[in-house]
Amino acid sequence: MVHRLIMAYNDYDLLIIGGGMVGASLACALAGLDLHIGLVEAELFTANNTHPSYDDRTVALAQGTKRIFQTLGLWEMLESTSTPIQKIHISERGCPGLAHIDCCDEGVDALGYVVEARLIGAALLGKLLSSRGVEVLCPAYLEKIPIEENSARAIISFNDNRIVELRARLIVAADGACSRVRKQLGITALRWEYEQQAVIANVTSTIPHCNTAYERFTEEGPVAFLPMSGHRCAVVYTVNNKELPQVLSLDDSGFSTLLSGRFGDRLGAFSRIGQRQAYPLFLLKALEHTHRRIAIIGNAAHTLHPIAGQGLNLSIRDIAALAEVIADAWRNNQDIGGTEVLEYYAEWRRWDQIKTIACTDILTRLFVNPLPPVHIARTLGLLAFDFFPPIKSLIARQFMGLDGRLTKLARGIPLTD
Repeated sequence: MVHRLIMAYNDYDLLIIGGGMVGASLACALAGLDLHIGLVEAELFTANNTHPSYDDRTVALAQGTKRIFQTLGLWEMLESTSTPIQKIHISERGCPGLAHIDCCDEGVDALGYVVEARLIGAALLGKLLSSRGVEVLCPAYLEKIPIEENSARAIISFNDNRIVELRARLIVAADGACSRVRKQLGITALRWEYEQQAVIANVTSTIPHCNTAYERFTEEGPVAFLPMSGHRCAVVYTVNNKELPQVLSLDDSGFSTLLSGRFGDRLGAFSRIGQRQAYPLFLLKALEHTHRRIAIIGNAAHTLHPIAGQGLNLSIRDIAALAEVIADAWRNNQDIGGTEVLEYYAEWRRWDQIKTIACTDILTRLFVNPLPPVHIARTLGLLAFDFFPPIKSLIARQFMGLDGRLTKLARGIPLTD
């Protein structure tokens, strides 16, 4: 029998549990501030990015997220491989109403950018490894998280049977929708199952996408096309749980026919279909985003339907605000894990979170409702959206992450200044 020894290991100012995009972005944002930061991650970071958060999926980074990454020095590693979204085309099958959003009307070079997740992972890993003050602990697993008056403790296990105790002024939970931190603290998270899965694939179209993203609503669920390099598009195809096995069993020709049947012929036929993967769709919202000496961010705090591509972007705005609050508190000799500091962060982010979560959930439910009065309302709503520029601009700026109080990082101001 192997005895596992618990021993004091190290004290940190900040301990981040979870090294995916959100946790790693927070560490990058705070690097260089003379903070001693620990980043605990269960999966091994490797040069070829086999980490599950950095797979071959594509993500749509909003304009505001691009500006945050630019301030952090990450965007220069992503720009050459990103594809700008200059227009968004919104439609509903069987409905005469259409809506368009154009970056020129909003005074930006792009509404967002499509980037492969593994390339974001490579940029974050490169930044972390060159940053002072950040210690990456992986593969390491959270066992327990006792909270004390002046510090929080995390009991961490390693593959070599060591169990160590880490202490920090503040612990940040960035450990995903099934967050162990959140569960161990007894924080309730509301979860609504959409009874759907998102089938993800890359396809090649015969008609150029012209840097346009398409969101097509149907009674079976939405389908989205995001522009990539060349004639390629990243597809998010929503399917009901019971129909998933049949969809995944289709060959390339069958899946192409299915896509065309739901989307139409705006992009012509699809000449090449990439590997397909499926992910369950649900809405999750933690009832508390801060606890004594704990901040909860990313999917641990809110997991959204991908209908408007807001999940990661909302999380990046959260980390930009949290990083700014921590940096200001640190400079003012405040306790970065103190109640006053965490409440200030929670209050700052509350309204953006409420609006973004509500918008994505309402859209998801509204466009699958088959009742004729609702169908008519959707048609009128799309027309109103397209013909009233102030409404369109207001919603566009919200989804670009440029509405409300912007963080320093979103305004191009480094936290080290």
